[in-house]
Amino acid sequence: MTVAEQMQFKLAALGPESLEILDESGKHVGHAGASAGGGHFQLVIVSPQFAAKPVQQRHRMVYDALGSLMKKEIHALAIKAYAPGEI
Repeated sequence: MTVAEQMQFKLAALGPESLEILDESGKHVGHAGASAGGGHFQLVIVSPQFAAKPVQQRHRMVYDALGSLMKKEIHALAIKAYAPGEI
């Protein structure tokens, strides 16, 4: 299972209506995080669980859902987290 597939599986706990994961690791070859095995990703997620929550709390929810992947498999993660109707 790829890291992106693992991310998708773990983020299912947030009940996303929409989920896009872009692996940009190839753009960071030679970067310290890339050489250590961690990937670079962009994430766009829309979930009703984000309604009425500030951005920081939404990001914390994403980090919590990803759990141990944030320690090795993911070196950098750009997050755009929306509630339905926000985009």
